[in-house]
Order: sequence, then structure tokens, then C-alpha cells
Amino acid sequence: MIDYEILLICVLTGAACAIPGVFLLLFRMSMAADSISHTILPGIVLGYLMTGDLSSPLLYAGAAFSGVVSVWLIELLYRTGLVREDSAAGLIAPFLFAAALILIARCSDSVHLDTDSVLLGEPAYAPFDRLIVNGTDIGAKGVWRSVFLLAMNLLLILLFYKELTLAAFDPVLAALTGFLPGLFRYVLITAASITAVGVFETCGSVLTVALLTGPAGSAFLLTRRLSRLLPLAALFGITAGLAGYLCAVCLSVSIAGSMAVMTGILFLGAYLISRTA
Repeated sequence: MIDYEILLICVLTGAACAIPGVFLLLFRMSMAADSISHTILPGIVLGYLMTGDLSSPLLYAGAAFSGVVSVWLIELLYRTGLVREDSAAGLIAPFLFAAALILIARCSDSVHLDTDSVLLGEPAYAPFDRLIVNGTDIGAKGVWRSVFLLAMNLLLILLFYKELTLAAFDPVLAALTGFLPGLFRYVLITAASITAVGVFETCGSVLTVALLTGPAGSAFLLTRRLSRLLPLAALFGITAGLAGYLCAVCLSVSIAGSMAVMTGILFLGAYLISRTA
């Protein structure tokens, strides 16, 4: 039986993650998506330990800050010239992720912060967490959270489209014209971190990485025009959410796992189309 709230969460999450994913790809920071999905966890855990409230806005602030700091640490280590950028990411991200898992195991046994939910997530549980306003149930929090993330990322693109595009394609010219490409890299990282923590509870780290990289990569195989790349990536994200959910319902398997698999299948399809075009 189809639960339309879960379906809506899957579809909106796919679109919300695909939009910043496009600019992560253009900035050659797709590996940062993997780092962000892992390194936001320390911010979430520390925010919970400080407040004792899983719904506190401090968790979002801490996670976003943690994601930005992790990227800064990776770039700092890379600039020493001693390691490659991918090696730096491979050192920093697992370290922070493992530290957060230890904190969860030692300090948060009484709450539902467990390693399975951290890695895999489960959108099927999202409808149980309701948003109540003045005694009225207005839907699952996950739906409204996904709507907010999608609106936030669309607003970011509308406000800084020119600056992000110039910083991605010609950072030297962007610097000469006063656009500060480094600043917009961190604006993008902050948006990606907020998006990641917003979908983290339902999607887990594995699906978050898949949705931040897969739809954008699939779209990039079919077009190089940014005006087409953004909507096409969003369409791939929506398709992954829809197809993944329906596949999970039919096969009685994990929704998050099915969505991650669908991002890979869509990428393979885009690759085959690009090779024959």
C-alpha cells in the first residue's frame, strides 16, 4: 500500500539534494558530499548532548558548522602539499564520523540515535513524527522539512546564480570582479550541510551521499548547459525517489536502499545514452 506522505518525502528529498549537488560537481567538490554526510554527525551529536532535544535548531546549526569545518580541515591538510585532496578527505571524514559514533555509543543509549539509522536511515518511519500546530495535525514533519530544504536551495540559486556560476566556471575572473569565489564555495558547503542534516534522519548517510552526487552526475552526462543541468538533475532526483519508493513497496525492502540503488541505475542509463548519442 502506498503511503503518499512517504512518497512525497522521497520525491522532495531527491529534488532538494540534487540542486546543491550540481554546484558541488561544478566546483569539483563532489567528494565533499561524502565528507559532509559523515562529518555533520559530530555536530548533531554535540548539539543533542548540549540541549537534550532532538528537535532543537542547535542540531542544524551544529551540523552545518561541522560540515563547513570539515571541508576547511580537508583544504587545510591538502594545502600542506603532503597529501592529495582525496586522501585528505579520506582521513578527516572517517575520523570525525567514527568519533561521533563513539559519542553515540557512550552517551546516547537512551535515544534513537543508533548506528543503523545513522548509516541507512528509514523514510518509512517519517510519518510517525507529526507536526502539530495549535492542536491540529498538519502532516509529517519530514514533508515540511523537505519542502523547506527545497525552497531554501531554490532561493539560494535564484539569489546567487550569477555569482555561483562565475565562481564555478572561472574563479580567476570571479576574484578579479570582486565575487570572492572562496566565499561562495563556503556558502555552497553551508547549504549542502543544512540539506544533509535535514534529510539525515530519514535517509541516513548512504542515501544522502547518493542523492547529493548521483542525480547531478547523471544530468552532467546528458548536458553541459547549466540552464538545463539544474532542472534535469532535479528530475533525476525526483525519479530516484519515486522509483525507489515504488520498488521498495513491491519488494518489501529498505526504501533508502532502493532509492540509492535507483540513483545508480539512472546514472548507468544516462551513461549509456551519452555513449550512443
